[in-house]
Amino acid sequence: MGKINLLSFEVANLIAAGEVVDRPASVIKELMENSIDAGAKRITVEIKNGGITYMRVSDDGCGIAPEDMPLALKRHATSKIANAEDLNAIFTLGFRGEALAAISSVSKVRILSKTADAESGTLLYAEGGNILSVSETGCPNGTTVTVEELFANVPARRKFLKKDATETAAVCANVEKIALSHPEIAVRLITDGVSKLETVGDGKLENTIYSIYGREFAKHLLSIKAQNGGVEVTGYIGNSHNVKPTRAYQNFFINHRFIKSKTATAAIEQAFSSYIASERFPACVLFIDINPGAVDVNVHPAKLEVKFSNEKLIFDTVYYAVRSALEKSTDRAELEFSGGSQPARHAGTSAFTPPVSRAFVPVVDRVDRPAFQPEQIRFTKPQIGGSLVLSSPSSSENTMNEPEKGSEDIGKIAPLHTAATAPPAVDATSHIPFADRADVKATDAADIRNFVEKLPLPEYKIIGVAFNTYIFVESEGKVTIIDKHAAHERIIFESMRRRIRDFSPSPQVLLVPIVLALPQGDFAAVLENTACFESIGFAFSADETTRQIKISQIPSVLKINDVSDIFATMAAQLATGTGNIEITKNEVYERVIYQASCKAAMKGGRVDSDSDVRYVVEKVLTIPDLTVCPHGRPVVVTLTKHSLDRQFGRE
Repeated sequence: MGKINLLSFEVANLIAAGEVVDRPASVIKELMENSIDAGAKRITVEIKNGGITYMRVSDDGCGIAPEDMPLALKRHATSKIANAEDLNAIFTLGFRGEALAAISSVSKVRILSKTADAESGTLLYAEGGNILSVSETGCPNGTTVTVEELFANVPARRKFLKKDATETAAVCANVEKIALSHPEIAVRLITDGVSKLETVGDGKLENTIYSIYGREFAKHLLSIKAQNGGVEVTGYIGNSHNVKPTRAYQNFFINHRFIKSKTATAAIEQAFSSYIASERFPACVLFIDINPGAVDVNVHPAKLEVKFSNEKLIFDTVYYAVRSALEKSTDRAELEFSGGSQPARHAGTSAFTPPVSRAFVPVVDRVDRPAFQPEQIRFTKPQIGGSLVLSSPSSSENTMNEPEKGSEDIGKIAPLHTAATAPPAVDATSHIPFADRADVKATDAADIRNFVEKLPLPEYKIIGVAFNTYIFVESEGKVTIIDKHAAHERIIFESMRRRIRDFSPSPQVLLVPIVLALPQGDFAAVLENTACFESIGFAFSADETTRQIKISQIPSVLKINDVSDIFATMAAQLATGTGNIEITKNEVYERVIYQASCKAAMKGGRVDSDSDVRYVVEKVLTIPDLTVCPHGRPVVVTLTKHSLDRQFGRE
């Protein structure tokens, strides 16, 4: 007797349902995507007990015609594609015709729907995939789908569901992603009778972000807009002060479809290198618009993963768009007192509490500034003269200039300084504080930073230096607090990095070659990109039988012990589309100058001359994008007079 069994339709349906529906959150996702494809302008989601016992999604979309209602629960029945060619140009979120069939096979489903031209609506009721009734009824235009007792007929699946609170959180996360993907749609979420989320649907992404993530998150965003090779990237990224301990706040949308992309994730995280601490992750809401024929969304049952025809193009576009925005960023942290510490305005009155703005309103408290929005990404490098010196600097006591004669004691109240007192321009023969160091010799402000226009030096007063670490400066109605080590470290780092952009160290020939075995995919990527490796100083031979790379020459800036790891990392990134050699080379070089800039910078806790302190202050006041040190720590925070007045009840 044969061992191969032909499964029944019911069993096959249950197996297929497991690929699409694994928890209440996936049901909500599929139903909301159907609503979006139906042209809805308002979507209301309601769940009870985490969605396990009750879910309802209502919309004001085009509705389902009475004659189509029974077909809606059939597998592979869809109005969104008609033939194989349509798979190459998918513009809708759904297209397989599996969602309603999968959901109905593992629950009790009611569908109430009416089209705009119909006199009445239609009500369908089904259990376990079987349609029990279809009747005429009155209802508004649009569709309402109610799902009850999820997995009631599949106990084995139901026992793997989590606690109600966990399932509720998963539903909320999915609703948030979909709301972000379509800011033109008003979305409301109700859990156990309580409204948890509501967006206005005015088409403004910043308002949707405000509604979902709150005021503080929305305050610290940078606008992104760039085009390259038919790929357009728009949206927002968090600045260097708006980073998270996990990747939960990374949102990528391909043609308005939420996805998880290793390519996009690697691009944004590499772009943030030297702007945030290594253990932190950037936040973003980024839309990647691309020709549907260049991306395959039919590679994952839940459509969360996609495949690009050109991974490198996606990586480069996202990377350079994000990096450019960061290099133009002038956002600095503002020091604020918590509401709980506010004193009473007058004796006998309640403590002063500032008004709290709620969500669902325009973001008006964020400082508007010209955002970097290039029409086309440019990959040309600036031509910068000079050579990079990576030798270890001598100690700060021997390398800093002596204090200027007659300079005030920084610990006392110093008079206002104006632009007239700024240090003179630097040339190859003149010196400013620290200019006699090898790593910053003959460096002026233009070399240090020219991504953002240099500001005129405002009037300022150095109040003092606390703990020989933090410089307090009064200027333009606020107190600026500067971490002298972090600030000077960033100044040196930027000077060295500007020079390193065109820096090509002479290669180092190895007496004993380094032999490296690679997986097949990585090995093939190396062979395809041999010229790229050679352009940065590598030379190697390849044995296709053993998949071994014999490295005979390396860039001189690399340490021998690091070569294998760096080469293997570059090969893996090329194979998976999560990097390119030029960017990886720059990251390696930046790691080298991290240490040099840290060692050369002024040290916290040490006494520095007045002129040295003033040099750092004037750089911070005139170069607005000196915001974080290369390790991601803040360079400066500000405290406004308004905040102090409020703290002391002077308002």
